[in-house]
Amino acid sequence: MNTLQQALNSISGGRVLDVATGNGNFVSALIENLRDYTEIVGIDTNTRALDAAREKFKQDNIRFEPMDATRLGFADASFDTVCVAYSLHHLENLPQAFAETRRVLKPEGCLIVAEMYRDNPTDAQLTHVYLHHWVAAIDTALGISHRETYTRQDILNLISDLNLRDLVCYDYADLAADPKDAQNIKRLDAALDQYCDRAKNFTNALELRARADEIRARLHTVGFHGATTLIATGQK
Repeated sequence: MNTLQQALNSISGGRVLDVATGNGNFVSALIENLRDYTEIVGIDTNTRALDAAREKFKQDNIRFEPMDATRLGFADASFDTVCVAYSLHHLENLPQAFAETRRVLKPEGCLIVAEMYRDNPTDAQLTHVYLHHWVAAIDTALGISHRETYTRQDILNLISDLNLRDLVCYDYADLAADPKDAQNIKRLDAALDQYCDRAKNFTNALELRARADEIRARLHTVGFHGATTLIATGQK
């Protein structure tokens, strides 16, 4: 049993809300690992990502809606399970988003938080950390909410403010994949090029380009693994 299964397979999801779902990557994890569920609703402000999610998931009981995490358009206590996965570092007003998350979660409902952290990375994971911080700097300059990676303790401190019962934490890292997988490196090379283009008119464009070159060199010599994720589950 892998860590995601350990974290999720005892949870009977019921009606599930995935906050800041993006293109629905965590929805796949929910489908594969929850004990069961009746409906999954994903919300995000990125309509292009939502379109991609709709193309990926055709099930009648899975849907996606454009919505701000700080102003959820759902009634109080209307979900059995709420997830905030890989998006804490993107939420501009995190306290308000958490307040809304608690509001729509039923009493004794389950909250799932998953967030990558930068502590004690392998060499290949450090590539991810460097890349993430570089992208975050460009997004921030463009007015997009994007923080650098948290420490594990940072995430625990944020979760403690939710006053969850029966809190359980897991650390998840997929280190089995080839860190120099050609398709993944090609994808990340393209992402580096895309973000360099976005930053080409910045006053520090040359500095950002030099940093991109360093990350690209590391990507091709050391490789890439995703940073370790803290998965926390608890009850309202």
